[in-house]
Amino acid sequence: MSGYLIAFEGGEGSGKSTQARRLADRLGGRALFTFEPGDSALGAQLRQLLLDTEALAISDRAESLLMAADRAQHVVEVIRPAMAAGRTVITDRYAGSSVAYQGYGRQLPPGEVERLSRWAADGLWPDLVFLLEVTPSVAEQRLVRAKDRVESAGAAFHQRVHDGFLRQAIEDPDRWAIIDGTQDEDRVAEQIWQVISIRFPDLV
Repeated sequence: MSGYLIAFEGGEGSGKSTQARRLADRLGGRALFTFEPGDSALGAQLRQLLLDTEALAISDRAESLLMAADRAQHVVEVIRPAMAAGRTVITDRYAGSSVAYQGYGRQLPPGEVERLSRWAADGLWPDLVFLLEVTPSVAEQRLVRAKDRVESAGAAFHQRVHDGFLRQAIEDPDRWAIIDGTQDEDRVAEQIWQVISIRFPDLV
């Protein structure tokens, strides 16, 4: 039996990485935690190009193609093998991030970015997507480390990304679950587990 694919999405500082790891830990050996971009040999090199503030200038379309290349390799090398072995894959970012960042944020056509992601992923789409929703102003306060190239894109960009995530979640409520990311970390984790209990009772 194939495992599930569960994605965590949200802007910088939303807490999605923490919650994705917490869910994977709670599921134990039945789950694999992974992330985008970068969790493959090719992806690690692409991540450095995409996020390094000292890297060569990257056009918006080139950025979208590099993200798609990372996803294509991620699916083949990491996600599908784990799911085929019956494990649930918990990924910190997936296609929703491409639509939000390169579509809405970079103002490329969101529909085209989504189609590119579907092609890159060979049609593999998440069974469930958690959106940890925090306003860009709250996210900015949480970022205490040095910013990478994408994080440094400016307030208007991150507002568009925030709105792009919300729009995707609202348009596909059967797949997306919106969680208030401003709550206490334990409270967020419990709400996520409640959704898992309803959607996938076999995992509980």
